[in-house]
Amino acid sequence: MRRTTGNVSIDESDHERRVRNDHVEALLAREFPLESDLIYLNHAGVAPWPRRTAAAIDAFIQENTRQGAKDYPRWLQTESRLRTQLARLINAPSPDDIALLKNTSEALSVVAHGFPWQTGDSVIISDEEFPSNRIVWESLARYGVHVRQVPLTGVAQPEQALVSAADASTRLLSISSVQYASGLRLDLTRLGELCHQRKIAFCVDAIQGLGILPHDVQSAQIDFLMTDGHKWLLAPEGTALFYCSARWREQLALYQHGWHMVQDHGNYDRKDWEAARSARRFECGSPNMLGIHALSASLSLLEEIGVAEIERRVLERAEHLFALIRARPHLALITDASPGRHAGIVTFRHAQADSGVLARHLQKNQVVCAQRGGGIRFSPHCYTRMDQLDRAVAILDSVPG
Repeated sequence: MRRTTGNVSIDESDHERRVRNDHVEALLAREFPLESDLIYLNHAGVAPWPRRTAAAIDAFIQENTRQGAKDYPRWLQTESRLRTQLARLINAPSPDDIALLKNTSEALSVVAHGFPWQTGDSVIISDEEFPSNRIVWESLARYGVHVRQVPLTGVAQPEQALVSAADASTRLLSISSVQYASGLRLDLTRLGELCHQRKIAFCVDAIQGLGILPHDVQSAQIDFLMTDGHKWLLAPEGTALFYCSARWREQLALYQHGWHMVQDHGNYDRKDWEAARSARRFECGSPNMLGIHALSASLSLLEEIGVAEIERRVLERAEHLFALIRARPHLALITDASPGRHAGIVTFRHAQADSGVLARHLQKNQVVCAQRGGGIRFSPHCYTRMDQLDRAVAILDSVPG
């Protein structure tokens, strides 16, 4: 058997694979000490923190409590390390391509309201987008920019369908790498190729895929990518990645300004200024140092395990859920279970029971999940035990009338 570490393919014996798997299992058991009766299947919502992330937060709080910002230069080293970690995660050419913002919506707004639109231009999205990746584009109507929503349900080639909706007015396509409700996974490399052929800017909301699936901004020719850390990246809310390709960096108009986004940002006495030449130009004010320390700690766990291993484990859990659901006539899958079309989200409905009743029944039985897309959404992570998935689905065998 072969596995991939970074860009290197390594031959691996069955014994080595078992040893590695045992190591990962032990590591995850230590990092996620969730309550024993809790089945947490809402990583597509807000994820629990690993133990090391909680420790990083606690250490930062204790340090600040005892000595304030005495060692602020060391905090800046953590900020720099986080940019490098994020650049590595998405294969960005440089950490200079990475901005640290508050959330995905802010990053989408930076693109939407900074893009060089002209009256009559259009932007393409799907009809399944989370409101963040819909409202921001609809807000451009006052500038004469039109939004086209492309239906994806039951479409055999969604990438082709999205780009086929473009015409001469289309300037940008914005899509989630994985749809938040249906769990549909898009082929970003194919989409990037199609957008590049049509000279359409390519924007990816990666919040439901980054951390458990590879996202390579260079091979997929992605112009803009954004995600918050509180879902599959296993970090707190409030710190987000915004990638902007170098060719677009100075083409986006800035609508937020402050001390942190200038090139010479440490020289407070300087009266003239210019926007930073790096992606820091999109960060107007003081960084969220607590969130930066936390996200860096969470990413260290993902790096230790490896995205390829995380993807394997998450897909294994999704496929286990598919089999459990298919075996029950009273349950029906909403998520496309075809290879390459799903990630960590498994959404389904009950033949008789209302989804609201189902959600309350699951919650009463200590299953943390979400009601989405006309059904129930389960979203396990790489550490979720298979027996917990068995228990969660078995709870649906006896739904109160």
